[in-house]
Amino acid sequence: MSLISRVSILIFSFFGIADSVYLATHTTSGSLPSCSVGGAIDGCRVVAESSYSYLFGIPISMYGVVFYAVVFTVASLSLFVLHAHVKKSLRFLSVIGAAASVVFILIQVFLIGALCIYCLTSAVLTFLILISAWTTIRLKKRLTS
Repeated sequence: MSLISRVSILIFSFFGIADSVYLATHTTSGSLPSCSVGGAIDGCRVVAESSYSYLFGIPISMYGVVFYAVVFTVASLSLFVLHAHVKKSLRFLSVIGAAASVVFILIQVFLIGALCIYCLTSAVLTFLILISAWTTIRLKKRLTS
């Protein structure tokens, strides 16, 4: 796994933490997130108020905070120690995150009937992490004589 891939995962997971913390803060404070994006996607309140916004009594956004924090930690570790276990861990986490994102998007579309821009942002970040974890980007050095 290249340095570019590992740094990319670090950056995407940082933004994932920010996104999830924003949602978790609103959920735990009892206020609903505002998400009017030009009127195109205005389902954050509907999604946040649905019974699907909690899993085992814990807000889904809190799982997101934990997920992205773990990915961020492992990606940080990978900058110093690129061991096969670290690489496998990042790949495993990326697959779990992407699978969860697909399930959450399907729930929003088919069961809730509304889309949340923050949830979609999280899904995009998770898929960017997946792509980065499974793609090797190598920069070739050109030798000039």
